[in-house]
Amino acid sequence: MHAPTSQTQKVHEQVQFQFHQEGSLSGWVESRGCPVDAGMSSARATYCLILFILIGTYCFCESYGVEVAQNQTATLVVNASDAAGRPIPSTLFGIFFEEINHAGSGGLWAELVSNRGFEAAGLHSPSNIDPWSIIGDDSSIHVLTDLTSCFEHNKVALRVEVLCDESSCPSGGVGVYNPGFWGMNIEQGKTYKVVLFVRSSASIDVSVSLTSSDGSQVLGTNDLVADASDVYNWTKMEFKLQAVGSSSNARLELTTTKKGVIWFDQVSVMPADTYAGHGFRPDLMKMLINLKPRFLRFPGGCFVEGEWLRNAFRWKETVGPWQERPGHFGDVWMYWTDDGLGYFEFLQLAEDLGAAPIWVINNGISHQDEVDPSSIMPFVQEMLDSIEFSRGDSDTTWGSVRAAMGHPEPFDLKYIAIGNEDCGKKNYRANYLKFYYALKQAYPDIQVISNCDGSTHALDHPADYYDFHVYTSSSNLFSMTHQFDKTSRYGPKAFVSEYAVTGADAGQGSLKAALAEAAFLIGLENNSDIVSLASYAPLFANIHDKRWNPDAIVFNSSNVYGTPSYWMQTFFTDSSGATFLSATVKSNFSTSIVASAISSKDSRGDYITIKIVNTGDNYVRLHVSIVGLDSSSIQLTGSKKTVLQSANLMDENTLDYPRKVAPVTDSFGYKGSELDITVQPHSLTSFDMLKIASHIKIKESTGRELKSDI
Repeated sequence: MHAPTSQTQKVHEQVQFQFHQEGSLSGWVESRGCPVDAGMSSARATYCLILFILIGTYCFCESYGVEVAQNQTATLVVNASDAAGRPIPSTLFGIFFEEINHAGSGGLWAELVSNRGFEAAGLHSPSNIDPWSIIGDDSSIHVLTDLTSCFEHNKVALRVEVLCDESSCPSGGVGVYNPGFWGMNIEQGKTYKVVLFVRSSASIDVSVSLTSSDGSQVLGTNDLVADASDVYNWTKMEFKLQAVGSSSNARLELTTTKKGVIWFDQVSVMPADTYAGHGFRPDLMKMLINLKPRFLRFPGGCFVEGEWLRNAFRWKETVGPWQERPGHFGDVWMYWTDDGLGYFEFLQLAEDLGAAPIWVINNGISHQDEVDPSSIMPFVQEMLDSIEFSRGDSDTTWGSVRAAMGHPEPFDLKYIAIGNEDCGKKNYRANYLKFYYALKQAYPDIQVISNCDGSTHALDHPADYYDFHVYTSSSNLFSMTHQFDKTSRYGPKAFVSEYAVTGADAGQGSLKAALAEAAFLIGLENNSDIVSLASYAPLFANIHDKRWNPDAIVFNSSNVYGTPSYWMQTFFTDSSGATFLSATVKSNFSTSIVASAISSKDSRGDYITIKIVNTGDNYVRLHVSIVGLDSSSIQLTGSKKTVLQSANLMDENTLDYPRKVAPVTDSFGYKGSELDITVQPHSLTSFDMLKIASHIKIKESTGRELKSDI
């Protein structure tokens, strides 16, 4: 076939894009004024006939691999013999969670109240109470913070002096409101658990309400009425609200028309339907589950270090009852977190995901200051205590704290990373060795991860793994497909804990970035005898506070979408623990094709999966030859083809168009070990093929469905 004109190519891309958006042939036709089961005029009939001819031609080309762009050819040979296979580590692909972009606070952690303990401005009186705001004016209410809370580690409380009474207060009363993290998502019929601590020397009558953003619509309310004797000391108030209306931009109000002074502290609103009751936002958890992560690296990243050590993540301050946690200001990403998502919750998150926890500890080094090796032992003890919290029996000092939080059984912690991106720091190696030997003496089974890159030269210190980070352009990352080809196979394994395309190529999360990342991951599969773990970064971003760009998963209070880089990762969910198959590409053009093959098993059968990245501008006619199969007993049948592609390399997903660039899955029926396929330009394609013993009479399968239901 001849290459089409540019106009023909534009028509092809537009039809392809609309199919992707509207999901089916009939839907596409009906959207253009040709209902398939209704009468129509002769003019309309002629129009529809032409439309059907054009669509039929397009579908013919797609189904039978007819090239509609400049032709290029390549050959892919896959060796599927048992002898040639190599096991891929069961941990190869996982996720990295850092508290950045309000990923946890105002994100995965479902707490709806921002600055719930009034501590965000520090232990000062008076202090800023943002984002809390006052309902009323100076003539009716005075609000300030003081240091009278009953909680030892967070002494700030809110003092509200009401100057008006029932006859003089504004309609609805005076008080304070909290908009949450850029609006609370309140859904009609759902239940919300409200907790707050109250103190007053007089009786109280306070309305606790969920309202619309301007307070005009009440979505749920409860009145707290108590005698002075009941609230003379700090008193915990706890109840449930059932929403009678919906708003994705709601707020919490505390109002009264009763004159007097009331103190509030530790005000919390949590949805009752968090994931497994563990406090995680269900829709964001669903996105994580879809990735089938084999490990969870946490809680950073730079969040672990802090710009200064005084603002580093201190795990002991993040465990125990939430109202007793002091919280801290993350001075790298510049926002306050109440640390509701603490060390315990991260371990619980890993367990819920079926992922191995990888705990990144602070090794006495921040961005701006370092602890001298002669003074580092208290930090080493902090690490050892954290392991006892995770793994110790429930009668140990720190194991008992875990048990009191509802998890008497130990967590399965087997990986510790000593620091984050600290290899070049003055005290890193000396500090590292003290952590390493203390850890190995107490817990010899725990695998230790060094910050120093060992991919090009041997480390000068002992380690089980070394950390490798890369943020670069799409062309550079594509070229790094062979990054580990010449890495020594002796010594520690590689942990690629942070990778992503950044800069102009990435946009807000582009197809171009995702394709380069896919090629890089194929390179990691090819080198999975030395690369044991890999994760994208960053994982989450609240769209209202993107401190880093791009990110895998973007959300607001009520909606979420995956960027193309997120969907790219779904192509690799079955790689961990699979068998790597040798896959060799030969082409008649400068290489823009990268491919890999794996063999995997699940409850539905045995599969061969071939993944192909084409970063070029042209269609590629690819001949695939699968060798090493016993043709007398094995056949390939009922495969599925899944494609990540779009009309424009810089196409992105948004909250309005969350699946503009997302995988599309079609049946791909074929038998045998030789096939010819057409690979689309700028695409990631996988072929998922079920192996069936030919001497067993089995109804032909349509294969497994890779398409996500998200």
